[in-house]
Amino acid sequence: MNTLSKYYLTVAVLLAGCSAEKSIEKPIEKSPVNLVKENLVQYVNPLMGTDSEFSLSNGNTYPAITKPWAMNSWTPMTAPIGDGWTYKYDDNKIRGIKQTHQPSPWLNDYGAFAFMPITGELKFSEDDRASWFSHKAEQASPDYYRVYLADHDVVAELAPSDRGAQFRFTFPDAERSYIVLDAFKKGSMVKIFPKQRKVVGYARNNHGGVPDNFHNYFVAVFDKDFEVTHTWHDDYTLKADTLENEGDHVGAILGFKTKRGEQVNVKVASSFISLEQAELNLQREIGADNFDETRAKANEAWQQELSKIRIEDSNIDNVRTFYSSLYRVLQFPRKFFEYDANNQITHYSPYNGQVLPGYMFTDNGFWDTFRAVFPFFNMMYPELNSQIMQGLANTYKESGWLPEWASPGHRGVMIGSNSAINITDAYLKGNAATDIDTLYAAVLKNAEINEGRPVSSVGREGVDYYNKLGYVPYDVGIHENAARTLEYAFADFNLYQLAKKLGKNEDAAKFKARSLNYKNLFDPETGWMRGKNADGSFQSPFNPLKWGDAFTEGNSLHYTWSVFHDIEGLKQLMGGTEKFAAKLDAVFDMPPLFDDSYYGFTIHEIREMQIVNMGNYAHGNQPIQHMAYLYNYASQPWKTQQKVREVMDSLYSATPDGYCGDEDNGQTSAWYVFSSIGFYPVTPGVDQYVFGGPLFDKVSLQLENGNTFEITAKNNVENNKYVQKTLLNGTPHEKTWLSYEAVQQGGRLTFEMSDTPNVNWATDLNAYPYSMSLHDTTNDLKGAK
Repeated sequence: MNTLSKYYLTVAVLLAGCSAEKSIEKPIEKSPVNLVKENLVQYVNPLMGTDSEFSLSNGNTYPAITKPWAMNSWTPMTAPIGDGWTYKYDDNKIRGIKQTHQPSPWLNDYGAFAFMPITGELKFSEDDRASWFSHKAEQASPDYYRVYLADHDVVAELAPSDRGAQFRFTFPDAERSYIVLDAFKKGSMVKIFPKQRKVVGYARNNHGGVPDNFHNYFVAVFDKDFEVTHTWHDDYTLKADTLENEGDHVGAILGFKTKRGEQVNVKVASSFISLEQAELNLQREIGADNFDETRAKANEAWQQELSKIRIEDSNIDNVRTFYSSLYRVLQFPRKFFEYDANNQITHYSPYNGQVLPGYMFTDNGFWDTFRAVFPFFNMMYPELNSQIMQGLANTYKESGWLPEWASPGHRGVMIGSNSAINITDAYLKGNAATDIDTLYAAVLKNAEINEGRPVSSVGREGVDYYNKLGYVPYDVGIHENAARTLEYAFADFNLYQLAKKLGKNEDAAKFKARSLNYKNLFDPETGWMRGKNADGSFQSPFNPLKWGDAFTEGNSLHYTWSVFHDIEGLKQLMGGTEKFAAKLDAVFDMPPLFDDSYYGFTIHEIREMQIVNMGNYAHGNQPIQHMAYLYNYASQPWKTQQKVREVMDSLYSATPDGYCGDEDNGQTSAWYVFSSIGFYPVTPGVDQYVFGGPLFDKVSLQLENGNTFEITAKNNVENNKYVQKTLLNGTPHEKTWLSYEAVQQGGRLTFEMSDTPNVNWATDLNAYPYSMSLHDTTNDLKGAK
């Protein structure tokens, strides 16, 4: 080869090498891969959060086999009757499958009864009939439950309706097979009608919050003749060959011969009104449907609701966590109304014991759910929330007070005046107009009247002190006084907003002034909120790490941030933006120190904070769940993005230990649902959602008004948790929040993501979310005094 040829060959090789090198260096553009299938129910794991106990909650949930917001749920019970932890994942025996209304193990159940198939020797007490089972032979879905009961060689299946269910029991070859109906303790009745293959009865068990005439009436219809009919009386005293029994704890035993593989079906429904209404509910909801048809209807109901938020993503684990969390959000509050013979909405009142027209909902603690569940309803379910508001008006008419924790009637737990927040947020978003005059009268009564409150949680404990001094004192025998003050102040902000909207300017001025009462508890010496005595002095000694005492299920480090409506005002009390941000950092960065002396032992909420390696950040309980979003108010939104992603990645999964504390009526789940789509309602009563960062490639919200709002994350690969910029309908959006109206109008929100913080994006005052001190321009209310 001549020199010239070698030269050209060398150049060719070099050019080829350069070309190859360039092709290697060039980033490969990949389109997001969407692995999410059409059937969304398959991604829900009802066992999420069931690995819990008194000393440590990973959710405190049970596998609820139910329809969205149904009057009844059904669940396997591994624990004894009356144990609030009715299903513990690590248990290995099932005692029955019960109808449940339990909103929380701490509130426990009411009106519960259970079915249990058994074979061979007649063993019907809850301990004797219990059967070993394995999660390997268990299938749980919102619309279906199946388990193999090994000691009886029976497969039990369940499909729910709103007020009933169908059971299918597959028996072995046995001379004696039985189905036991346990109507539980604290008052029950059963009556067997052999010719009709039917059992009716009632269950009166409860843990409070019911009138004297409370009953849950039930009817169960079998598709096989009874060859044996027994009942039992108190203490499981067998009453052989009897058809009826009534007492403290009674039940029915239905027996028959079975062949291997023979299936016995049971259709069941219940009513809080009457046996006749239970029969009507059974005919309406199940009627002639077979088991598979009932299951298909439940599946369709869940698919319809889950499909209102469509996820597109390649991480199926996150998709499972999302839809499992959404399933929890769509369970409470429970529908406590029925349809009478004329198909009119009616309800048994858990407040006065009468049967009355109109909506009623229950099983909800507003201390938890005002934060994200009800804002979620206003965004995605305005019609439902309007019905819930009508139910609140009925509660006021029937009891004289608004509910704060209802299960099914007023329960004396938790604190606050949070019904006012739910009502205001609903009305301002157009979802509470029907009964607003009644509801306004009710919230005014809550804010002014102490006399006649039926339980401590209703109205405002310490309201006279609060209205006179501007705080609930530490030394007057009212526990959790500082927490009450802070929560009342936020309720007053909402009442200010509501009164202003209604044109009631004198009220608006009064509540605006009271909304600033949070300032009365800020201690400039320590920089934290602190209990204050009636004489104006701060409580002493003071330890901001002390749980309880002046605070509710938390300490001062958690409750100091409960100034949802005026973060700017709180910043100024702390000495400005930099000191505010430094205190946020300190909570996350410090060791998980605590003082549990108020309780005398380490309560589960403390332990759940201690073990997750996030300092004193206690995501497992509600008061601090908005805290990570507050960096948006301090020119450091990238820290919100990092913290929110860390919480989602570390503390949530669709597994039995998938929560980091109490799930609580959908609230901890709603935090995840909102946060994973990219924003969170820090301040109910304001029309803003505050940005975090999206978890998924794309989310489509199918809104009730027919519009679609899409959230897209560009460059959404692992570790790209930081927002570089946002576009709203293609236009740069230089704010750390999005309006309610922008969502409802439909459109597109685009996040551009990176693994590096953008410390210059949305950091000036104009980018901040709402704070009353910064953004409220209503300085002069006409007619105000």
